[in-house]
Amino acid sequence: MPESDAQHLTFKLVYYGPAQSGKTTNLLRLHDLLAPELKGEVMTMETKDDRTLFFDLLPLGFRAPSGLLIKFRLFTVPGQVAHDGTRKAVLSRADGVVFVADADRAQETNNGESFQSLAANCARVGLDFDHLPMVVQFNKCDLPNAVPEAEIRERWSAAPWPLVFAIALNGQGIETTFESLIRTVYRNFGPNLKLQTEHGLSEDAFVAGALGKNA
Repeated sequence: MPESDAQHLTFKLVYYGPAQSGKTTNLLRLHDLLAPELKGEVMTMETKDDRTLFFDLLPLGFRAPSGLLIKFRLFTVPGQVAHDGTRKAVLSRADGVVFVADADRAQETNNGESFQSLAANCARVGLDFDHLPMVVQFNKCDLPNAVPEAEIRERWSAAPWPLVFAIALNGQGIETTFESLIRTVYRNFGPNLKLQTEHGLSEDAFVAGALGKNA
């Protein structure tokens, strides 16, 4: 559940996936795409073989018609298996997750193992994996050995999560991924938080605020 008091509401969003799948690139490109006056600096916490990265998105936030200040904190987790403890710590209390898979066919096993670790770590930190707002992104779709989009869609046809295909290096699919997650987060938490009824905040306005755009 998001951190909240009478004046503000903070959502924690985590980008999770195998090493080198493009989690950091996702956040760097998203940071570039968002309105400059509404975002904080990118901050990194280095680890031995990898790094986790986070930044405060909209440190001043945006206000709902009621005056409620909405904030977002975005994190990536280190993909290396050795850093599972860090992954659990970052994942703890997450309100939404983007799973960043590597579309390279050679990475299919790593993708599967990372997705299994996400489910297991959700259980370990007390998150309900089945009801966690989540988007699955397949990144690096421009690689010559990338699994075709149609094949991926067929494999994931029974999955309940939105699928996005991306090329994070050039920004393709980055904003779409984030918007999909924000919409899922709103639909999951909005009714209980009374975002529409008490705060006058529609789903579209919530998304526009998160992206730094006019509703």
